[in-house]
Amino acid sequence: MRQIILDTETTGIDPKEGHRIIEIGCVELLDRKLTGNHFHVYINPQREIEQEAIDVHGITNEFLRDKPLFEDIAQDFVAFIRGAQLVIHNAPFDVGFMDFEFAMTPSVTDIRTADICDVLDTLQLARKMHPGQKNNLDALCKRYGIENGHRTLHGALLDAEILADVYLIMTGGQTKLNLAGKQSNDSAQYDEDEKRAIDRSALTFKVIRATADELEQHETRLNVVEKEGGSCLWRSQPAD
Repeated sequence: MRQIILDTETTGIDPKEGHRIIEIGCVELLDRKLTGNHFHVYINPQREIEQEAIDVHGITNEFLRDKPLFEDIAQDFVAFIRGAQLVIHNAPFDVGFMDFEFAMTPSVTDIRTADICDVLDTLQLARKMHPGQKNNLDALCKRYGIENGHRTLHGALLDAEILADVYLIMTGGQTKLNLAGKQSNDSAQYDEDEKRAIDRSALTFKVIRATADELEQHETRLNVVEKEGGSCLWRSQPAD
C-alpha cells in the first residue's frame, strides 16, 4: 500500500477568498515504511500573504517572489500523489486548496483530488480515538511521546514528517510479543516443552487495606458523584 503524508501552507484560510497554496510537503510510505521519497516545493501565489498566516508559518512574500508558480509544478505534483492514499491532518482544508489550484491550472483543470487519490483524515481519526480531547498535531505529539520541540513554526514538509510519526504510532496497534524468542507469522508461538508452569503455592501477597481516613474520603467522593446524578459502581458491589 502506497501512502502519501501531505501538508500545505497557504496565504490565508479560505480559497473562496482567493487564497493560494505557497508550500507543499509530502513524504511517502510504502507498506507503512518510510521510503525516503518526498515531494517538497515552495510556490509563488501571485498575491500577498496575510500577516496572520505569516505569523503561523513564517513564509514571507519576499521569499516567494522567485519561486515557481503552481502551474509549473502541477503535473509533477499530480504524478507524485496519483493512486496513493493521502494521509492529511484536517484533510478538508488541504484538499479544498488543492482542488482550487487544480481548477485554476489549465494542465490539470479536469482533476480533483478524490478522482486520483483516497484520502484519510487523521484529525477525524484522532477525534474518534480520543473524544473530548485536543487533537491538533502538537497535542498528538505530546500524547504519543513524539519530540517536536524543533517545530517553532509550521512548515509543510516538517509537519508532514511529524504527522507520519503520529500516524504510524496512532494506527500501529499493539505489537505481539514472541516470548520464546522465535519468529512466527501472526502471533507468539512456542513448543509445549518450552512452556513453564508457575508454582503458585509458594507465592504470598501483601494486602494493603485503606485506612479509616481514606475510606471516609472515598465515601465523600461517592456522595458527590451521586449528587451530580452519576452511578456509583462501587456501592452496587456486594460487601466482602
